[in-house]
Amino acid sequence: MATITVPENVSVFLLDIEGTTTPITFVKDVLFPYIREHLEDYLSAHWEEDECKQDVHLLKKQAEEDLKQNRACPVHTVDQTVHTDEEKAIREVVDNVLWQMAADRKTTALKQLQGHMWRAAYAAGKIKGEVYQDVVPAIRRWRRNGLKVYIYSSGSIEAQKLLFGYSVEGDLLELFDGHFDTNVGAKVESKSYERIAERIGCSPEDIMFLTDVTREAKAAEDARLNVVVVVRPGNMELTEEERSQYSTITTFSQLELGGSA
Repeated sequence: MATITVPENVSVFLLDIEGTTTPITFVKDVLFPYIREHLEDYLSAHWEEDECKQDVHLLKKQAEEDLKQNRACPVHTVDQTVHTDEEKAIREVVDNVLWQMAADRKTTALKQLQGHMWRAAYAAGKIKGEVYQDVVPAIRRWRRNGLKVYIYSSGSIEAQKLLFGYSVEGDLLELFDGHFDTNVGAKVESKSYERIAERIGCSPEDIMFLTDVTREAKAAEDARLNVVVVVRPGNMELTEEERSQYSTITTFSQLELGGSA
């Protein structure tokens, strides 16, 4: 298996999650089905709590916005008034959330409710974050050699911390120096990577970014980061052109630090 030598000036690893540290199927086959299966029970159990009321309020505002924009919407809009029968109101929220998920929407209202449900599921041990077996040993090795490790994912920072805090290998949060999400910018925009370098306090050339998505790789490269594309089972197939354009690895153990074994 070919190794790739990490340039000696690199002092920071920036890691994507889905398809890089974690199987791409984890979100699709574990996290999303959990929401669909437990949504109604979760709402019934937490309906009177402030956090849940706030989540429902955001969903209601989103539904009103969707109606204004003439977006296809479930027959009922979300309603949580004292006059509404609780079960009917819960059913309306369920319909709205399932509709948004089926349309693969990323609204703040949807992400907030999902985040709260996942937090409860992780804490109760119903879900454990999946991490490829080669990831933790590699990160420990990098850290022993004085490198810093950050995460950059389109999932919220809270969702990132849940995945690594309640992982199949236990609490891994101590392995990371920080987390970035799309609040810093979209992953396909080079400006985002410049901002990350600025926030970390290093030059872009000092960072090595690992991702499975070539559009992200290009954006990072345009910002002068070092880039390696990770090829894992279930990831999007790379074209011949992409394979020739980027260094690729199938496991983190292929990365050899400059000046160390």
